[in-house]
Amino acid sequence: MFERFTKSARTTVTGAVAHAERADAESVTEEHLLLALLDQHSGRAFFAITSLGLADRRAAVETELVTARRRGGLTRADADALADIGIDVAEIVARVEEVHGEGALDRGRRRGSGRRPFTRGSKDVLAKTLRIAVGRGDRFIGEEHLLLALTACPGAVADVLAAHGATYESVNRALYGGGDAGGGGCDADPSGV
Repeated sequence: MFERFTKSARTTVTGAVAHAERADAESVTEEHLLLALLDQHSGRAFFAITSLGLADRRAAVETELVTARRRGGLTRADADALADIGIDVAEIVARVEEVHGEGALDRGRRRGSGRRPFTRGSKDVLAKTLRIAVGRGDRFIGEEHLLLALTACPGAVADVLAAHGATYESVNRALYGGGDAGGGGCDADPSGV
């Protein structure tokens, strides 16, 4: 599949690996893919990121990603569901960090050397890029497909993007002016097939 990636999409994926290395992360996550996309200064994804105002709010996006990581990767929906049954995730995180130190629930710290694998979630995002590209009739996978896939795959990264107005639909509109509005979940085929 990687041979179908454009040069800019490959740069984004290698940038994600670099972000994981700088963070001394155990593996390459969806968060690293998003950060690598935010590093871009040209291309279709950059246009969408800029038009949606994400470029101007990068610091806020990064802060929210750190907060999600501190929650052990729980999404807002997970935290809300737990709150509905009387469990305060923020209180639990605070107590755990009080005993074990800040970031204790961050499961992604590196414990060895060698190549960093991609997490199941980041692999799902990469697979989703292919389904989105094929669904649009595109022959190659660009960084814009990566951005769309990050919004379509449920999780903390999609939550953070949505909180900043970058949903599958809004990114699709920014990229293509409307049209294909079907993104579905990470397992859905945006082509409807």
